Amino acid sequence: MCRWAAYRGEPIFLEELVTSPAHSLIEQSHCATRAKTATNADGFGIAWYGDRPEPGRFRDVLPAWSDCNLKSLARQIRSPLFLAHVRAATHGATRRDNCHPFVHGSWSFMHNGQIDHFDRIRRPMEAMLDDEHFHARVGTTDSELLFLLALQFGLRDRPIAAMAEAVGFVEQISLHLTGHARVRMTAAFSDGSTLYAVRYSTDEYAPTLYAAPMGPKGSYCLVSEPLNDETDTWVEIPAGSAVILSDKGLDAAEFQPVVERKPAPDTALQVMVG
Repeated sequence: MCRWAAYRGEPIFLEELVTSPAHSLIEQSHCATRAKTATNADGFGIAWYGDRPEPGRFRDVLPAWSDCNLKSLARQIRSPLFLAHVRAATHGATRRDNCHPFVHGSWSFMHNGQIDHFDRIRRPMEAMLDDEHFHARVGTTDSELLFLLALQFGLRDRPIAAMAEAVGFVEQISLHLTGHARVRMTAAFSDGSTLYAVRYSTDEYAPTLYAAPMGPKGSYCLVSEPLNDETDTWVEIPAGSAVILSDKGLDAAEFQPVVERKPAPDTALQVMVG
């Protein structure tokens, strides 16, 4: 399982999540404590927002602990909103295009988890995409395809609802084609203004997600694992939850997949029943 960290608030240096804490994201890349696998060595990535609407991004296939460029960038880049990820691959080869975060326009996205039977349902997932989103796909992961599905379903205008529809659609086609559906995930995504996150699983084994205030009032970080041993600081986000970090602070809501999209009769449905 991958590990990730995200932040929104007053500008801070990326190193305050990525490299400096006792259990920083780099530490978690080789010594995760709340995941099935302790090592997350299949690449890393960071996406950060600054003076332009689209995020900056740096990704590579090296293990995060062995890349001196990551440590240097994290020490120099200061941002009010950023996403950082270390990867343990489940679907897709170890290559730069498969490293998180994924970016489309002003939106960024990263994911920890798995979609069962992805090899069986990939084609109908792709068939739901219009040309813009289909041709935006450059990697081979279930994570990037889920992101593009959410964009297709309206992520720009209704982020949490669109993500719930995307997950619901994945479960629908998995049930149809395999008789079984299981999605386990935490994900963080942002348009550069608001940071969103969800924690969800079809079964009772949702990946972990924690939140804590950080720095000035109104600033928060979201992480797969606490960055230190200050247990009173970290709040575990319940499974089936969405978190919204905005100028109003932290808000939470229920997250449950919904099925409102049907496969187009001349595309995805043909793939599903063909």
